[in-house]
Amino acid sequence: MQTQPGVLPLRREQIRPAAAALARAFDPDPLMRYYLPGEPDRIRYLPGLMTVALRYCLLYGEVHTTPGLAGAACWLPPGRAGMTFWGMLRAAWGAVSLGFAWLAFRRLLEVTPVVERLHAGCAPMPHWYLMLLGVDPPCQGRGIGGQLIAPVLERAAQAGLPCYLETMTARDVAFYSKHGFHVAREVALPPSGLTVWAMLRPPS
Repeated sequence: MQTQPGVLPLRREQIRPAAAALARAFDPDPLMRYYLPGEPDRIRYLPGLMTVALRYCLLYGEVHTTPGLAGAACWLPPGRAGMTFWGMLRAAWGAVSLGFAWLAFRRLLEVTPVVERLHAGCAPMPHWYLMLLGVDPPCQGRGIGGQLIAPVLERAAQAGLPCYLETMTARDVAFYSKHGFHVAREVALPPSGLTVWAMLRPPS
């Protein structure tokens, strides 16, 4: 795995502190607040959810971080640009409590199929999938997010492959646009009231 200076592959023993940083980063995220509308629940369950994402990408893709674990970028490679049920089950074992499952499972079932169809429709070709990018709030505004995604963006461009992501935060649309992504589709997600932006970065 090639990275740029200041960006390193995440090691398995770093999953727990990296998940804590991502939980802090995603606390204000509209989707997380829909899944877990109560603040005590988000504080309690978000680290476990982020642990699942990190485990999954370490199993089937790659995760980039910084020496101080200021954030993480979770990528899935071409040929595995999506999450499977059994892969998620393997990654979730022991990480997500039954309490989270009880609170969020119904809403996950509402949102996930729509997002999966959007993904398949906007990026049917081989591509890199940015599943998750987050920077710990005290470290935001320093260009770390751009540094974290740069290695895969460069490799994808060299290989002639596009990159794809979804976001439900309007501010993120501007951030990703600066890094070569454009909005492929914008979709409302009833009954959540959320909006999802599907964004694609061409290989050039």
